[in-house]
Amino acid sequence: MKPISSFLLFLTTVSVLLGCASGAPNPPVPETTETQEVQLRILAINDFHGHIATSSNSFGGVGRADYLAANVAAARAEVENSVFVSAGDLIGASPLVSSLFHDEPTIEAMNLIGLDLNGVGNHEFDDGPDELLRMQHGGSHPVDGDLDGDPFAGAEFEFLAANVTDDRTGVTVFPPYAVREYQGIPVAFIGMTLEATSGIVARSSVAGLTFHDEARTVNALVPRLRAEGIEAIVVLLHEGGLSDGGQDDCGAGLTGPIADVAARLDGAVDVVIAGHTNDEFVCEIHGKWVTMADTRGRLFTVIDATLDRATGDLTVQTISNRPNSQAGVTPDPEVTALIERYETLAAPRANAVIGTVTDDITHRQNDTGESALGNLIADIQLAATGDADTGAAVVAFMNPGGIRDDIFFEAGGSEADGQLTFGEAFSVHPFGNSLITMSLTGAQIDNLLEAQFSGTEPDTRRVLQVSRGFSYTWDAARPAGSRVDNATIAIDGVTLNPDATYRVTVNSFLAGGGDGFDVLTQGTRRVGGALDLDAMVEYFAEVGPVSPSPLDRITRVN
Repeated sequence: MKPISSFLLFLTTVSVLLGCASGAPNPPVPETTETQEVQLRILAINDFHGHIATSSNSFGGVGRADYLAANVAAARAEVENSVFVSAGDLIGASPLVSSLFHDEPTIEAMNLIGLDLNGVGNHEFDDGPDELLRMQHGGSHPVDGDLDGDPFAGAEFEFLAANVTDDRTGVTVFPPYAVREYQGIPVAFIGMTLEATSGIVARSSVAGLTFHDEARTVNALVPRLRAEGIEAIVVLLHEGGLSDGGQDDCGAGLTGPIADVAARLDGAVDVVIAGHTNDEFVCEIHGKWVTMADTRGRLFTVIDATLDRATGDLTVQTISNRPNSQAGVTPDPEVTALIERYETLAAPRANAVIGTVTDDITHRQNDTGESALGNLIADIQLAATGDADTGAAVVAFMNPGGIRDDIFFEAGGSEADGQLTFGEAFSVHPFGNSLITMSLTGAQIDNLLEAQFSGTEPDTRRVLQVSRGFSYTWDAARPAGSRVDNATIAIDGVTLNPDATYRVTVNSFLAGGGDGFDVLTQGTRRVGGALDLDAMVEYFAEVGPVSPSPLDRITRVN
């Protein structure tokens, strides 16, 4: 509706005054633009990963669920209508304070904060659909019961999963969407995870589930929503991409799967709140706004929009990614009390010192794909499986996506500088994967290395971390499938024989073909070993102070 002209407003005012003077009823005043529109504020997070007690120096000092509660409450108090949503990975790959209690603390914290909706991410499926259903509906853990001594009531917010169906029933494991009304105007929120979830979660955890194409799933729902009189559509999609811009812009543009999905979405979609890649951006693609707010609750997205009373359409006015700031903010006392309760319960285990380091050991990869922490983990896993009775491994490979945190020299708690606690080690290895040693031929190892570079552009984020003594060279200028020079693949300087058999250790996620490394499913003579975390604890107990290793195992050309 167009704004009223000043001339029309003058005539209306004169008419009202004359009516009052004559005692006649006041004629109706034409509605203004404001009365035709309803204001709506959408607040969003993504990839929280159970970090209820984690602070960060980034963005001026941010983090923790109790500060998030205070900042979200303040943002909601500024408007009449608001909704708080999550674009997946709310739980999973969590620190010990949440993961030790099967992520119940995070669900309880989000209940207190007032989360309304969560579109499931891949990590929500880490422990399988039954455990995820328990997160929604509550109940005791089937093995550990109520570890904190209290019954678990489940989430007071809704899980959504439009593109995940049960193979037995063909029905989605959670509702595909939820509808919220704001002064009579409906808004649909569609929630879902990336189609590739089955390839990046342990296959046993998603057996019997099918993950469907994201854009086709949404587009099939649009006619159904419109039949229900719904024109405003927001998608909570746990799929990601990258932007080289700042936290509130798109830089040179958005790349990655989310850009492709957004371009294929029906024009009826207004906003896509994304996740998975832990970036921060505000982008517009084919008339749709696409946002992401970093990770671990360090930022949260604020989308101010209007809903048209006549058409039901949603129009975005402003978008920003606000820091979950701690400066000058009073944390929510209920959430603080929840955090302190679980920290107290977890402290005896979390604060136990398991070893020492001489410097920071991070999982930041260099141009070849190596990282100091990746090298260390591969060395640990080789040490745990190198003996004849533990697998006789000669090489270990570690997926970089399974390394969830860094090891820092500076003390982060009650320990001294250089001391590594169990809680810190758990943050590195939160999945509970076991070590699997198998036999692969030299040719299969070559295929494994080529599988790191499946796209047209080389992506070092998929480069497997390798143990001491293993080396090879890859050429970024060569096409996918022939980037690795097989003549350079060697163990202790001896070139691999494509026909010979070698004992190889990986974690159970990779052993099942995780991250698309299907060649590992062909491994024979499998021997199960310790949990990856237990292997790390044992290594630090036996070895003196650990230092970061040189990044010299992988060579890159071009």
